[in-house]
Amino acid sequence: MEVQSRTRIFFRWLLALLYLAAGIMHIRSPAGFLAITPDWVPYPEQVVFITGVAEIAGAIGLMTQHWRRAAGIGLALYAFCVWPANINHAVNDIAVGGRTLGWGYHAPRLLLQPVIIWWALWASGGTNWPFGQRGDAADWVDP
Repeated sequence: MEVQSRTRIFFRWLLALLYLAAGIMHIRSPAGFLAITPDWVPYPEQVVFITGVAEIAGAIGLMTQHWRRAAGIGLALYAFCVWPANINHAVNDIAVGGRTLGWGYHAPRLLLQPVIIWWALWASGGTNWPFGQRGDAADWVDP
């Protein structure tokens, strides 16, 4: 197995574990996520619950050959769609758990969101950028 393939597998597992943990947190402890949800989001309790389910489903999907591509695309879209909550958290300096985090946290977090989006696509085999061109459908299956 080539180095890039082993690296991709490692980072796929890492991303899946992070999304699994985040999904469980969304469901078990929604208060912090509700606090940062923009006011314009309808049914925020249900949305936070559904985002937790989506994170868990995406994590599981990343680990299956059949669902990997859909999970990578889904998690990338998910990361894009929750960006407004992160912006809301930063701009309005919303306290979570009784404390605010400041721009030392928020600036890197906001700037890393495109990396998280790319990570989901790369971990699922949807792109090899910047490491090379995406090939055919065989790229979606690990050796």
